[in-house]
Amino acid sequence: MELSHTRAVVTGGVSGLGLAVARHLVAHGGKVALFDVNDDKGAAAIAELGRDNALYLRTDVTDEEGVAASIAAAHEFLGGLDAAINCAGILGAGRVLGKQGPMPLATFRGTVLVNLVGSFNVAKAAAERMQHNAPGEDGERGVIVNTASVAAYEGQIGQAAYSASKGGVVGMTLPMARELARFGIRVMTIAPGVFWTPMVDGMTEAVQQSLGASIPFPSRLGRPEEFADTVAFILRNRYLNGETIRLDGAVRLEPK
Repeated sequence: MELSHTRAVVTGGVSGLGLAVARHLVAHGGKVALFDVNDDKGAAAIAELGRDNALYLRTDVTDEEGVAASIAAAHEFLGGLDAAINCAGILGAGRVLGKQGPMPLATFRGTVLVNLVGSFNVAKAAAERMQHNAPGEDGERGVIVNTASVAAYEGQIGQAAYSASKGGVVGMTLPMARELARFGIRVMTIAPGVFWTPMVDGMTEAVQQSLGASIPFPSRLGRPEEFADTVAFILRNRYLNGETIRLDGAVRLEPK
């Protein structure tokens, strides 16, 4: 897929990894529709990217009808839909047995609902549109890129809900790719390590330095631009399908 012709939906697209992806695509001639729930950041993102290149749609990724409506609006604005990049997510931190008692089930349910169910919800709505695209080279009609986490493999104490949600994203990648292959739609997942995101920005400098020092090489936090580069590589390389790519500087998370 040529980036200059890419018409993409990006969830969580007004900040962090999602905004980095949107910037990269627009810089290379693509157009994007940003799904998020922060109207102020949405307006700022559109002002930066340009109204001809980007559209912000307030979208709760867990709402089936809302996502379907946003996909339809994005399809109209973009003039089609070639790619869906799922970056929306929440941390959902909390111990199974905390100081205040067991984790409320609502915490676990809410984390899985946003990170896993939300990713599936957007992916299936996007695929429904992509299946009708004219086939390109190799018969390709679209690409879905999900975001997991290295916590899907070695979750830390306090990450039971988060790790379960991201493990689910990893787990659905191959079966979804196998099913959608007949439509020429590829499905890939990226599992980032510790990246500069709004969540990290809120940590103290000492904690940020400690996180960076824990990464073998390079010993620093990942940059959102590096995540965006990986998304672009996936979009361009049609032989990437049904796999999860760890993007983590060889880090392996300790128990806590």
